Amino acid sequence: MDEVKIIEIKKSVFADNEKDAEALRQELKDKRVYLLNLMSSPGSGKTTTLIRTINLLKDRLRIAVMEADIDSDVDAVKIKEATGIQSIQLHTGGMCHLDAEMTRQGLDNLDMTGTDLVILENVGNLVCPAEFDTGAVRNAMILSVPEGDDKPLKYPLMFSVCDLVLVNKIDVLPYFDFDLEKCRAHVLQRNPAAQVIPICAKTGEGVEAFADWLVAQVQAWQEQ
Repeated sequence: MDEVKIIEIKKSVFADNEKDAEALRQELKDKRVYLLNLMSSPGSGKTTTLIRTINLLKDRLRIAVMEADIDSDVDAVKIKEATGIQSIQLHTGGMCHLDAEMTRQGLDNLDMTGTDLVILENVGNLVCPAEFDTGAVRNAMILSVPEGDDKPLKYPLMFSVCDLVLVNKIDVLPYFDFDLEKCRAHVLQRNPAAQVIPICAKTGEGVEAFADWLVAQVQAWQEQ
């Protein structure tokens, strides 16, 4: 019986994407634009967090946002109305992630003249987005208290690739079986270099720490 031919398509796709991502990062570096890839599960509070953070920062940094979803323009409209900054919607055509080329297409449709920071709000998903390098300088993710403190154990790749973890909705900590210190330990188990910042996007608690982190990141990127 003839042997079945096996083609390692997935490996090839990832290899090509990594090259595209490195090239995109260098282009952004040359333009002095910092790209943050923000990931989370649906309903974690990404858009609310962004609105509060952008309103803290828009007098300090020139910011644009790319909202990625399978369909609709709800988040892009919400960001633009609430902050007044440039915001565009990316439709993924049913795909549960963005890769470097898709990110580039979004950036090509932004006016990046004088822009310091572009935030990519990736598709809500704790699996697929973590597998693809978007060309961002850093990866961040939001874990909300109702999701549970064990998520770093269940979704290791997501927490391994993130430089920053925002633990959102800390205002409801008394009502959920969520141990903040245990969660922090789980995150550091996956990524000892990751920073963990507890926040409440609704009340604003802790969001200034995230804003300060972003300012320091952008300044360091532009000074390199």
